Amino acid sequence: MSRLFGRMVVGMMPLMPRFVIRWVSRRYVAGAVLDDAVKVMEKLAAENACFTVDVLGEEINNIEESEFFIKEYHALIDKIVEKGLDANLSIKPTAFGLHIDREVGLSNIEKLLRKAEQNEIFVRLDMEDHRVTDDTIDVCLAMHQKGLKNIGVVLQGRLFRTIEDIENICAELGSDADFRICKGIYLEPEEIAHTRYRGIVDATNAAIDKMLDSSSYVAIASHDIPVIEYAVEALAQRNMGPEGDDPRDSPPPERKGKGAGYEFQMLLGVRGDVRRRLAAKGHRTRVYIPYGERWYEYSMRRLRENPTVAWHVTKTLLMPWSNKR
Repeated sequence: MSRLFGRMVVGMMPLMPRFVIRWVSRRYVAGAVLDDAVKVMEKLAAENACFTVDVLGEEINNIEESEFFIKEYHALIDKIVEKGLDANLSIKPTAFGLHIDREVGLSNIEKLLRKAEQNEIFVRLDMEDHRVTDDTIDVCLAMHQKGLKNIGVVLQGRLFRTIEDIENICAELGSDADFRICKGIYLEPEEIAHTRYRGIVDATNAAIDKMLDSSSYVAIASHDIPVIEYAVEALAQRNMGPEGDDPRDSPPPERKGKGAGYEFQMLLGVRGDVRRRLAAKGHRTRVYIPYGERWYEYSMRRLRENPTVAWHVTKTLLMPWSNKR
Protein backbone atom coordinates (compact mmCIF):
# COMPACT_ATOMS: atom_id res chain seq x y z
CA MET A 1 0.00 0.00 0.00
CA SER A 2 2.75 2.46 1.00
CA ARG A 3 4.76 1.58 -2.10
CA LEU A 4 1.76 2.11 -4.38
CA PHE A 5 1.07 5.47 -2.75
CA GLY A 6 4.75 6.32 -3.10
CA ARG A 7 4.68 5.63 -6.83
CA MET A 8 1.68 7.94 -7.16
CA VAL A 9 3.53 10.71 -5.31
CA VAL A 10 6.66 10.23 -7.42
CA GLY A 11 4.58 10.37 -10.59
CA MET A 12 3.23 13.78 -9.57
CA MET A 13 6.55 15.23 -8.42
CA PRO A 14 7.76 16.46 -11.86
CA LEU A 15 4.47 18.39 -12.21
CA MET A 16 4.96 20.22 -8.92
CA PRO A 17 6.62 23.65 -8.80
CA ARG A 18 10.26 23.57 -7.80
CA PHE A 19 9.56 25.56 -4.63
CA VAL A 20 7.25 22.76 -3.43
CA ILE A 21 10.03 20.19 -3.78
CA ARG A 22 12.36 22.57 -1.97
CA TRP A 23 9.85 22.93 0.88
CA VAL A 24 9.60 19.15 1.18
CA SER A 25 13.37 18.60 1.00
CA ARG A 26 14.46 21.31 3.45
CA ARG A 27 13.84 18.93 6.32
CA TYR A 28 16.32 16.43 4.84
CA VAL A 29 18.83 18.72 3.08
CA ALA A 30 20.81 21.29 5.09
CA GLY A 31 20.77 23.86 2.29
CA ALA A 32 22.44 24.90 -0.94
CA VAL A 33 25.79 26.13 0.41
CA LEU A 34 28.41 25.12 2.95
CA ASP A 35 27.40 27.75 5.49
CA ASP A 36 23.91 26.23 5.57
CA ALA A 37 25.40 22.89 6.58
CA VAL A 38 27.53 24.55 9.27
CA LYS A 39 24.46 26.21 10.82
CA VAL A 40 22.62 22.88 10.99
CA MET A 41 25.61 21.14 12.57
CA GLU A 42 26.11 23.86 15.15
CA LYS A 43 22.46 23.55 16.13
CA LEU A 44 22.43 19.74 16.36
CA ALA A 45 25.74 19.61 18.23
CA ALA A 46 23.76 20.60 21.32
CA GLU A 47 22.05 17.19 21.06
CA ASN A 48 25.36 15.31 21.43
CA ALA A 49 25.40 14.49 17.72
CA CYS A 50 28.40 14.28 15.44
CA PHE A 51 28.21 14.45 11.65
CA THR A 52 29.02 13.07 8.23
CA VAL A 53 28.81 15.74 5.53
CA ASP A 54 27.99 15.00 1.90
CA VAL A 55 28.25 17.45 -1.00
CA LEU A 56 25.29 16.60 -3.24
CA GLY A 57 25.75 15.77 -6.87
CA GLU A 58 24.93 13.22 -9.53
CA GLU A 59 27.51 11.14 -11.41
CA ILE A 60 29.63 13.46 -13.55
CA ASN A 61 29.78 13.35 -17.35
CA ASN A 62 33.36 14.59 -17.87
CA ILE A 63 36.49 14.86 -15.78
CA GLU A 64 36.28 18.66 -15.65
CA GLU A 65 33.10 18.40 -13.58
CA SER A 66 35.08 16.71 -10.80
CA GLU A 67 36.79 20.06 -10.09
CA PHE A 68 33.63 21.30 -8.39
CA PHE A 69 33.64 18.43 -5.91
CA ILE A 70 37.39 18.62 -5.33
CA LYS A 71 37.26 22.32 -4.46
CA GLU A 72 34.09 22.00 -2.38
CA TYR A 73 35.38 19.12 -0.27
CA HIS A 74 38.69 20.87 0.35
CA ALA A 75 36.74 23.95 1.46
CA LEU A 76 34.59 21.69 3.64
CA ILE A 77 37.66 20.34 5.45
CA ASP A 78 38.88 23.90 6.05
CA LYS A 79 35.50 24.87 7.49
CA ILE A 80 35.30 21.81 9.77
CA VAL A 81 38.72 22.69 11.17
CA GLU A 82 37.93 26.40 11.48
CA LYS A 83 34.67 25.79 13.35
CA GLY A 84 35.97 22.86 15.41
CA LEU A 85 33.12 20.62 14.24
CA ASP A 86 32.94 16.92 15.10
CA ALA A 87 32.44 15.90 11.50
CA ASN A 88 33.79 13.64 8.81
CA LEU A 89 33.20 13.39 5.05
CA SER A 90 31.10 11.22 2.77
CA ILE A 91 32.15 11.07 -0.88
CA LYS A 92 31.05 9.23 -4.01
CA PRO A 93 34.04 7.95 -6.02
CA THR A 94 32.17 8.59 -9.28
CA ALA A 95 31.99 12.32 -8.44
CA PHE A 96 35.80 12.39 -8.44
CA GLY A 97 36.02 10.95 -11.94
CA LEU A 98 36.65 7.27 -11.16
CA HIS A 99 34.53 5.95 -14.05
CA ILE A 100 35.82 8.49 -16.57
CA ASP A 101 39.56 8.24 -15.89
CA ARG A 102 40.38 5.73 -13.15
CA GLU A 103 43.90 7.00 -12.47
CA VAL A 104 42.79 10.63 -12.27
CA GLY A 105 39.86 9.66 -10.07
CA LEU A 106 42.09 7.72 -7.67
CA SER A 107 44.55 10.62 -7.57
CA ASN A 108 41.76 13.09 -6.74
CA ILE A 109 40.53 10.88 -3.91
CA GLU A 110 44.05 10.33 -2.56
CA LYS A 111 44.75 14.07 -2.40
CA LEU A 112 41.54 14.67 -0.47
CA LEU A 113 42.32 11.79 1.88
CA ARG A 114 45.77 13.12 2.63
CA LYS A 115 44.42 16.54 3.52
CA ALA A 116 41.73 14.93 5.67
CA GLU A 117 44.33 12.74 7.38
CA GLN A 118 46.44 15.78 8.25
CA ASN A 119 43.41 17.19 10.05
CA GLU A 120 42.32 13.88 11.67
CA ILE A 121 39.16 13.70 9.57
CA PHE A 122 37.67 10.40 8.45
CA VAL A 123 36.33 9.86 4.93
CA ARG A 124 33.49 7.48 4.11
CA LEU A 125 33.11 6.10 0.59
CA ASP A 126 29.41 6.21 -0.11
CA MET A 127 27.92 3.25 -1.96
CA GLU A 128 25.86 3.65 -5.08
CA ASP A 129 23.99 0.81 -6.81
CA HIS A 130 25.41 -2.67 -7.42
CA ARG A 131 27.19 -1.61 -10.62
CA VAL A 132 29.85 0.23 -8.61
CA THR A 133 30.15 -2.04 -5.56
CA ASP A 134 33.42 -3.65 -6.69
CA ASP A 135 34.95 -0.34 -7.76
CA THR A 136 34.07 1.34 -4.46
CA ILE A 137 35.58 -1.48 -2.40
CA ASP A 138 38.67 -1.44 -4.62
CA VAL A 139 39.17 2.28 -3.95
CA CYS A 140 39.03 1.69 -0.21
CA LEU A 141 41.59 -1.14 -0.37
CA ALA A 142 43.85 0.84 -2.71
CA MET A 143 43.96 3.79 -0.30
CA HIS A 144 44.80 1.50 2.63
CA GLN A 145 47.66 0.05 0.58
CA LYS A 146 49.01 3.59 0.31
CA GLY A 147 48.98 3.86 4.11
CA LEU A 148 45.83 5.98 4.26
CA LYS A 149 43.68 4.38 6.94
CA ASN A 150 41.23 7.24 7.49
CA ILE A 151 38.80 5.69 5.02
CA GLY A 152 35.97 3.18 5.15
CA VAL A 153 33.19 1.91 2.94
CA VAL A 154 29.41 1.59 3.01
CA LEU A 155 27.87 -1.86 2.49
CA GLN A 156 24.20 -2.55 1.80
CA GLY A 157 22.53 -5.28 3.83
CA ARG A 158 20.05 -6.17 1.09
CA LEU A 159 22.71 -7.47 -1.33
CA PHE A 160 23.37 -11.22 -1.25
CA ARG A 161 27.11 -10.58 -1.59
CA THR A 162 27.50 -8.43 1.53
CA ILE A 163 28.58 -11.14 4.01
CA GLU A 164 31.30 -12.26 1.60
CA ASP A 165 32.37 -8.65 1.08
CA ILE A 166 32.73 -8.23 4.85
CA GLU A 167 34.89 -11.35 5.04
CA ASN A 168 37.11 -10.28 2.15
CA ILE A 169 37.61 -6.72 3.38
CA CYS A 170 38.39 -7.88 6.92
CA ALA A 171 40.84 -10.47 5.59
CA GLU A 172 42.64 -7.63 3.81
CA LEU A 173 42.43 -4.89 6.45
CA GLY A 174 41.97 -6.68 9.78
CA SER A 175 40.89 -4.35 12.57
CA ASP A 176 41.48 -1.35 10.29
CA ALA A 177 38.26 -2.26 8.45
CA ASP A 178 35.65 0.43 8.98
CA PHE A 179 32.10 -0.15 7.76
CA ARG A 180 28.85 1.72 7.49
CA ILE A 181 26.07 -0.85 7.21
CA CYS A 182 22.63 0.16 5.95
CA LYS A 183 19.71 -1.65 4.36
CA GLY A 184 20.37 0.21 1.10
CA ILE A 185 18.00 2.58 -0.69
CA TYR A 186 18.56 1.21 -4.21
CA LEU A 187 15.89 -1.17 -5.48
CA GLU A 188 18.16 -3.93 -6.74
CA PRO A 189 17.11 -6.93 -8.90
CA GLU A 190 15.83 -9.95 -6.97
CA GLU A 191 18.58 -12.05 -8.55
CA ILE A 192 21.21 -10.26 -6.46
CA ALA A 193 19.34 -8.82 -3.49
CA HIS A 194 16.61 -9.34 -0.96
CA THR A 195 13.52 -7.44 -2.06
CA ARG A 196 11.06 -8.02 0.80
CA TYR A 197 11.15 -6.07 4.05
CA ARG A 198 11.72 -9.00 6.42
CA GLY A 199 14.45 -10.47 4.27
CA ILE A 200 16.24 -7.12 4.04
CA VAL A 201 16.04 -6.57 7.81
CA ASP A 202 17.29 -10.09 8.59
CA ALA A 203 20.17 -9.75 6.12
CA THR A 204 21.15 -6.37 7.56
CA ASN A 205 21.11 -7.78 11.10
CA ALA A 206 23.28 -10.70 9.95
CA ALA A 207 25.76 -8.22 8.49
CA ILE A 208 25.86 -6.32 11.80
CA ASP A 209 26.70 -9.55 13.61
CA LYS A 210 29.40 -10.39 11.09
CA MET A 211 31.00 -6.96 11.42
CA LEU A 212 30.92 -6.94 15.21
CA ASP A 213 32.45 -10.41 15.34
CA SER A 214 35.24 -9.35 12.97
CA SER A 215 36.52 -6.60 15.30
CA SER A 216 35.94 -3.94 12.65
CA TYR A 217 34.49 -0.51 13.36
CA VAL A 218 30.73 -0.64 12.76
CA ALA A 219 28.58 2.37 11.91
CA ILE A 220 24.98 1.15 12.16
CA ALA A 221 22.96 3.33 9.78
CA SER A 222 19.27 2.59 10.11
CA HIS A 223 15.94 4.18 10.94
CA ASP A 224 14.22 0.82 11.32
CA ILE A 225 13.31 0.03 14.90
CA PRO A 226 13.81 -3.75 14.40
CA VAL A 227 17.37 -3.13 13.18
CA ILE A 228 18.18 -0.63 15.92
CA GLU A 229 16.80 -2.89 18.66
CA TYR A 230 18.67 -5.87 17.24
CA ALA A 231 21.91 -3.86 17.12
CA VAL A 232 21.54 -2.72 20.74
CA GLU A 233 21.04 -6.34 21.83
CA ALA A 234 23.95 -7.54 19.67
CA LEU A 235 26.21 -4.97 21.32
CA ALA A 236 25.06 -6.02 24.80
CA GLN A 237 25.77 -9.67 24.01
CA ARG A 238 29.36 -8.71 23.23
CA ASN A 239 29.68 -6.46 26.28
CA MET A 240 29.94 -3.47 24.00
CA GLY A 241 28.26 -0.19 24.78
CA PRO A 242 28.73 3.39 25.91
CA GLU A 243 30.07 2.43 29.34
CA GLY A 244 33.65 1.55 28.45
CA ASP A 245 36.29 0.53 25.94
CA ASP A 246 35.80 -1.93 23.11
CA PRO A 247 36.30 -5.36 24.81
CA ARG A 248 36.85 -7.38 21.61
CA ASP A 249 40.15 -9.01 20.77
CA SER A 250 42.14 -6.77 18.39
CA PRO A 251 39.62 -3.91 18.40
CA PRO A 252 39.87 -1.16 15.80
CA PRO A 253 42.44 1.53 16.63
CA GLU A 254 41.21 4.59 18.48
CA ARG A 255 40.50 7.46 16.13
CA LYS A 256 39.37 11.02 16.70
CA GLY A 257 35.61 11.32 16.36
CA LYS A 258 34.95 7.59 16.67
CA GLY A 259 33.11 5.61 19.32
CA ALA A 260 34.22 2.48 21.18
CA GLY A 261 34.02 0.22 18.13
CA TYR A 262 30.61 1.33 16.90
CA GLU A 263 28.15 4.18 16.43
CA PHE A 264 24.60 4.78 15.24
CA GLN A 265 23.90 6.92 12.17
CA MET A 266 20.74 8.55 10.84
CA LEU A 267 19.79 10.89 8.03
CA LEU A 268 19.10 14.53 8.77
CA GLY A 269 15.44 14.97 9.60
CA VAL A 270 14.68 11.31 10.21
CA ARG A 271 14.01 9.61 13.57
CA GLY A 272 15.37 12.50 15.60
CA ASP A 273 13.50 11.27 18.65
CA VAL A 274 15.14 7.83 18.43
CA ARG A 275 18.56 9.39 17.88
CA ARG A 276 18.18 11.57 20.94
CA ARG A 277 17.18 8.59 23.07
CA LEU A 278 20.24 6.66 21.92
CA ALA A 279 22.46 9.66 22.64
CA ALA A 280 20.92 10.08 26.09
CA LYS A 281 21.98 6.50 26.88
CA GLY A 282 25.54 7.32 25.91
CA HIS A 283 25.68 5.83 22.40
CA ARG A 284 27.62 7.81 19.83
CA THR A 285 25.16 9.12 17.25
CA ARG A 286 26.02 10.64 13.88
CA VAL A 287 23.77 12.65 11.57
CA TYR A 288 24.22 12.53 7.81
CA ILE A 289 24.22 16.13 6.54
CA PRO A 290 23.69 16.54 2.78
CA TYR A 291 23.97 19.99 1.21
CA GLY A 292 24.60 21.54 -2.17
CA GLU A 293 23.21 23.36 -5.16
CA ARG A 294 21.96 20.06 -6.55
CA TRP A 295 19.43 19.48 -3.80
CA TYR A 296 16.63 19.16 -6.36
CA GLU A 297 18.33 16.36 -8.30
CA TYR A 298 19.20 14.61 -5.02
CA SER A 299 15.61 14.79 -3.76
CA MET A 300 14.11 13.57 -7.02
CA ARG A 301 16.66 10.76 -7.37
CA ARG A 302 15.99 9.40 -3.90
CA LEU A 303 12.27 9.39 -4.61
CA ARG A 304 12.69 7.69 -7.99
CA GLU A 305 15.06 5.05 -6.61
CA ASN A 306 12.78 4.15 -3.74
CA PRO A 307 9.14 5.33 -3.98
CA THR A 308 8.52 4.13 -0.43
CA VAL A 309 10.47 7.19 0.69
CA ALA A 310 7.67 9.33 -0.75
CA TRP A 311 5.24 7.73 1.68
CA HIS A 312 7.48 8.58 4.62
CA VAL A 313 7.85 12.15 3.37
CA THR A 314 4.09 12.55 2.97
CA LYS A 315 3.45 10.97 6.38
CA THR A 316 5.89 13.43 7.91
CA LEU A 317 4.12 16.38 6.29
CA LEU A 318 0.67 15.20 7.36
CA MET A 319 1.70 13.89 10.80
CA PRO A 320 4.90 15.78 11.76
CA TRP A 321 4.74 14.51 15.34
CA SER A 322 5.50 10.99 14.03
CA ASN A 323 8.98 11.92 12.83
CA LYS A 324 10.67 14.58 14.89
CA ARG A 325 13.84 16.03 13.46
